Amino acid sequence: MPTEPGVGLGLRERKKLRTRATIREQAMRLFAEKGYGETTVEQIAEASDISPSTFFRYFPSKEQLVLVDDYDPIMIRAFQEQPADVPLLTALRHSMEHVFGTMSEEQLDREMARQKLIRSVPELRATQLDEVQRTIDLLAGAVAERTGRPAGDLESRAFAGAVVGSIIGVMGTEQLSLDRVGQALDFLAAGFPFDAAV
Repeated sequence: MPTEPGVGLGLRERKKLRTRATIREQAMRLFAEKGYGETTVEQIAEASDISPSTFFRYFPSKEQLVLVDDYDPIMIRAFQEQPADVPLLTALRHSMEHVFGTMSEEQLDREMARQKLIRSVPELRATQLDEVQRTIDLLAGAVAERTGRPAGDLESRAFAGAVVGSIIGVMGTEQLSLDRVGQALDFLAAGFPFDAAV
């Protein structure tokens, strides 16, 4: 499965995705050069050769340009495509390994830069909760579908919250590490055996 959004889409959709990628690329360049707080939507739009109104058709705000994770839907799709007899956490781990393992070096660098920016800008860290909730919603929906549970059931949401919380907890201020995430998921799968961990 490709890890670049938009593979298999029509020309118009691919053009929209290219414009979106250009906006993000120019924004990240400007953030690195000028600083996040000093960069305006108008400057990003000018660097992307679009109007500010076009910017807002792609991103509702400067904050969302950074916070929205374009790889979440790809990860969920990979999770849904795992064989039905594979346990939930194993299926999730395999999907993460596939997506991150097939990223190009450039894609991985862009994602690392995005994560680093979120960690380094206080207002982005403060508004990240909405994106975390969106990720939990996506994962809970996929878990409910995979297990034949009703959408929004408590167990699926608790599982999704535990997974996302575990990943966020081990990331801390570190760069994204698939090994570290895998260790966290193993610890979760074992039921958080603290006696064995110390």
